Amino acid sequence: MGERVLLAKPQTYMNLSGQAVKALLKDTRSSPENLVVIYDELDLPFGRIRVRQKGSAAGHRGAMSIMESLAGAPFYRVRVGIGRPPEGVEPADFVLEPFFRDEVDQLDALVARAAKAALSIIQEGGQRAMEKFNRVD
Repeated sequence: MGERVLLAKPQTYMNLSGQAVKALLKDTRSSPENLVVIYDELDLPFGRIRVRQKGSAAGHRGAMSIMESLAGAPFYRVRVGIGRPPEGVEPADFVLEPFFRDEVDQLDALVARAAKAALSIIQEGGQRAMEKFNRVD
């Protein structure tokens, strides 16, 4: 028998994602250990995936909001690398800009890998997902 999985996209501002996550967990009577959050990560090169259960938000305000709303309880994260902004471009502006032309061609594959990482957490467990997706090829 398969796992029941709910895919949710918060309708709040990204910086307030924690409100939506907290409400979702309450409504579904679930707990943070069953939560997998996928988000962009400036500190990873474009295309890189990293799976983590603990750690800092690394300045990501959406992740920070979720962490605060869960009072620091661990949850799985699939961090999707978008790379650092070019010199002179503010990170807050960079994340709202369209992807570079050479990156657009890679987006479908990147989104598919992020989805596979999330499924791996659910089906094989977090440790196995980290082993598979955190290595550098």
